[in-house]
Amino acid sequence: MNKIEHIGIAVKNIEESNILFTKILGRKPYKSEQVDLEGVQTSFFKIGKNKIELVAATSATSPISKFLKKNSEGIHHIAIDVSDITAEMNRLKREGIRLLSDQPKRGADAKLICFLHPKDTNGVLIELCQQV
Repeated sequence: MNKIEHIGIAVKNIEESNILFTKILGRKPYKSEQVDLEGVQTSFFKIGKNKIELVAATSATSPISKFLKKNSEGIHHIAIDVSDITAEMNRLKREGIRLLSDQPKRGADAKLICFLHPKDTNGVLIELCQQV
């Protein structure tokens, strides 16, 4: 595990949230991307070496849509940068941590991703990210 890669924030409306976070952070998102596999639209803001990812649902079946039905807008996940996602997934399985997928998936920002089950991580959804 190298560093916190980004903090993901679930939002209902990506355009309105981009305007709000542009006001808050004093800068526009450096990247926006639709991830069809996950059914989400993302926007990334840089703050020094750190990033914030805004995530909005593009389908009623996306994980973000389900999250927003249960919760209000807010922090959705903490992403951790790893050098070898497969090795980390195997290590965490050996430690008894459940993964939400058996294989890494393509995520936003040119990353391979895998989420850890929040029931095994004190209720925090943790995303592993590896640069491709």
